[in-house]
Amino acid sequence: MARIGSVAPFLAVVVVLGAVFVALDPFAMSPIAGVKDFKVLSVPQPSLEVLAAIPRDEKNILKGAEIVYGGQILGPESVLFDSQGRGPYSGVGDGRIVRWEGAKKGWVEFATVVSNRTEICNPTNPPSPNLKYEHLCGRPLGIRFNKAGELIICDAYFGLLKVGPEGGLAEVLTNEAEGQKFKFTNDLDIDDDGTIYFTDSSSRYPRSKFFASILEAEETGRFLKYDPKTKETTVLIKKLRFPNGVTFSKDHSFLIISETRLGRLIRYWVKGSKAGTWEHFVWLPGYPDNVRTTEEGNFWVALHCRRTLFDRFMNDYPALKQAFLKLPIKPTILYTLFSGKPHAAALKYSPEGKVLQVVEDQKDLKWPEVDLRGCVHQLKVEVSEL
Repeated sequence: MARIGSVAPFLAVVVVLGAVFVALDPFAMSPIAGVKDFKVLSVPQPSLEVLAAIPRDEKNILKGAEIVYGGQILGPESVLFDSQGRGPYSGVGDGRIVRWEGAKKGWVEFATVVSNRTEICNPTNPPSPNLKYEHLCGRPLGIRFNKAGELIICDAYFGLLKVGPEGGLAEVLTNEAEGQKFKFTNDLDIDDDGTIYFTDSSSRYPRSKFFASILEAEETGRFLKYDPKTKETTVLIKKLRFPNGVTFSKDHSFLIISETRLGRLIRYWVKGSKAGTWEHFVWLPGYPDNVRTTEEGNFWVALHCRRTLFDRFMNDYPALKQAFLKLPIKPTILYTLFSGKPHAAALKYSPEGKVLQVVEDQKDLKWPEVDLRGCVHQLKVEVSEL
């Protein structure tokens, strides 16, 4: 007993010193080292009953999906065809917008977002991440054609841009609002009158540090519109947590926006008595990226991953999470804890918010290495309608 009593003070000192060491992080070993003013926020969450009511795809439909263009391009985000049926077009990780021109020509450069592309921006074979130079080469994410055949581009670093039907160097339409530069321009959709609605996922973190935004659960994201006639940019919604995909309803009376960090879809009304207001639409079983409208007027939303119990627990205890993130944990391990393993899933909702279909690969046999941030899966769903 005497021995235990004499050891106890020593252990207490060790614990206190260890806690101080972790809190100060003198060797910058924690995943949030160097991130200024990092402060975790609590995260509103759906009840377990709400999540349990969302069906699963017991047939694992995506397991049988075909992988096309595998290993040819890196990080395809938004995918679409032009009015002549050419494509698909997609923005990729080296800063280009490319177009598929058949097996003989393959992927051909259609447009770029910066005029001074240097060798560091050149595509590699096989394709490899270009995260270090994204801010120099650009990172085109959401893309849409307007009625004039011009391609409107959301580039994560350079804002909202436009390029003509024949491609080339895109010109900047807008890169700030209310005196604040866009930090992470993400996705867009276009109204019948040409007005462009788009998201700026974070006013604090660029795309290269998106995981810091997710961990902090910060609420600096914005939803905006750009009027090509007046060239005015208007902020419509503030304090969003990583707003991401955008799509109009079939009748263009409202837009659906995926709010990634909260794992939900919200609805912004453009027409009718509710015009200019927004509301919660549906909770999702995971964290969404892009959302797109079908010809029938339903909405497909792609999930990056499903919710994890660890993430759910930490969302309720921000102080504990803040302390936990001071530990010297490898980013790969941290990502697995909060996001789980990669999981391909997409859900189809009606305009009223009813789940119509769920497609996924629950065992992740088909998609262990696929970048689920894009809507490549949605392309398969929308084109074939399964």
